[in-house]
Amino acid sequence: MRVLITGAAGMLGQDVVSATTAAAHEPVGLTHAQLDICDAEAVREAVRAARADVVVNCAAWTDVDGAEAHPGEAEAANGDGAANVARAAFEAGAWTIHVSSDYVFDGDKGDPYIETDPTNPVSAYGRSKLAGERAIAEAAPAAHTIVRSSWLFGIAGPCFPATIMRLARERDELRVVDDQVGCPTFTGHLACALTELATTRPLAILHLAGGGECSWYEFAREIVARAGLAIEVAPTTSEEFPRPAPRPAYSVLRSESRNVPRLPHWRDGLAEYLAAGVPAT
Repeated sequence: MRVLITGAAGMLGQDVVSATTAAAHEPVGLTHAQLDICDAEAVREAVRAARADVVVNCAAWTDVDGAEAHPGEAEAANGDGAANVARAAFEAGAWTIHVSSDYVFDGDKGDPYIETDPTNPVSAYGRSKLAGERAIAEAAPAAHTIVRSSWLFGIAGPCFPATIMRLARERDELRVVDDQVGCPTFTGHLACALTELATTRPLAILHLAGGGECSWYEFAREIVARAGLAIEVAPTTSEEFPRPAPRPAYSVLRSESRNVPRLPHWRDGLAEYLAAGVPAT
């Protein structure tokens, strides 16, 4: 099976290339420098040339705070760009697997979000990701899988654990918000699940995130403890640590589907991440 991966130089994209290779498939990875998904004609040509059976779209605008200042650019990549990928794949007879976000929810539910819960994004980033979901469903109505995940961290790019470890070596104390709860998801685990979905190809929206749940504060404490760093980690609130983009207070994802791959607990993902000896950034 030939699998085209857009955004192949990104944190998740690199892991998807590795996972498809390990599964004895044939990956065709295209970086942003090689393919800008906002260029519809370039996407059409790239998909046609790849002769892929499945296209996994890992290309995206991922700067949550930056999207508040540049909503049009975020929408162009996460909405129009995603549609370009799905439309080109559909025309070429390929299946689209698209990665979306927990930020399509407002965080007010208080219980884990399942696939059928109503969406209500509270940020420009979340709105752009929801636009992408809708555009893909329209562009490839019978040939797409949309995967919502959350709080991604991985070996191949800047992420929360790397930042915490760097700051822990620079400061005497860390203050981390404890009123945002979600599911940290190791991209190595998510990539394997996406590769499995490339074979089964369910026509669905699916929630795929690390098992368990925690706040950013609890996540930071676990990172520091497992890394053996001697630093105090103190809780703070979102109000005391304002950011340009609002975040869902509770965005834990769970699936109501029996056929969705189940990811390991986020602590297991963190253990694999740290075992790789990733330098702090």
